[in-house]
Amino acid sequence: MNIILLGAPGSGKGSQAELLVSDFGLVQISTGDLLRNAIASGTEDGKTAYEFVQKGGLVPDELVFSILKKRMEEPDAASGVIFDGYPRTVRQASDLDVHLNSVSQKIDFVFTIVSDFDVVVKRLLARRLCEKCGKGYNLVSCPPPESGQCDVCGGNIVQRSDDNESVIRKRLEVYSEATRPLIEYYRGRGQLEEVDGDRTVSEVYSEIKAIIDRKLT
Repeated sequence: MNIILLGAPGSGKGSQAELLVSDFGLVQISTGDLLRNAIASGTEDGKTAYEFVQKGGLVPDELVFSILKKRMEEPDAASGVIFDGYPRTVRQASDLDVHLNSVSQKIDFVFTIVSDFDVVVKRLLARRLCEKCGKGYNLVSCPPPESGQCDVCGGNIVQRSDDNESVIRKRLEVYSEATRPLIEYYRGRGQLEEVDGDRTVSEVYSEIKAIIDRKLT
């Protein structure tokens, strides 16, 4: 089973992905993580990607897709994938469809988590991260320890420098404009499922899981 999760920053995609991984044995694949790992490990694709990154350019779709395909071929991805940060464009979506069809697979579910931007801004302003291991906290829904130290690794818990209202609202505008064609692409194919993200994590997940269970039975 292959799933695409769409949603603005702060919409809760990460929390939903963790639950889906746990319940269905899927692998969450982040193209951002893949690129960073390829660069750090010095693979041929990583070296090529680094040339673009070093110059401040975007890594070409073809190269990103090459790295993605190799990850999808690893044994742990056999049960299915949750795509995190991919596709970002209609072209990427089309390339992914063609590849999956060539290996007798398909995208089974496309969920877009719809959240009011004011709600998202409040969530992101309350977001905190461990600067060492990256564990996420939220001052409202998942408060960090009073010590200010991560309860997993002991690292300092900090607020991201770009988690301020003006930057957040700009990011949301950019996301909305960039993703609109992609949403229409999947809507036109009858694959899009819209989920109200202005609820608790468990409420959102209950709806997502119910949709999956209904279509799998």
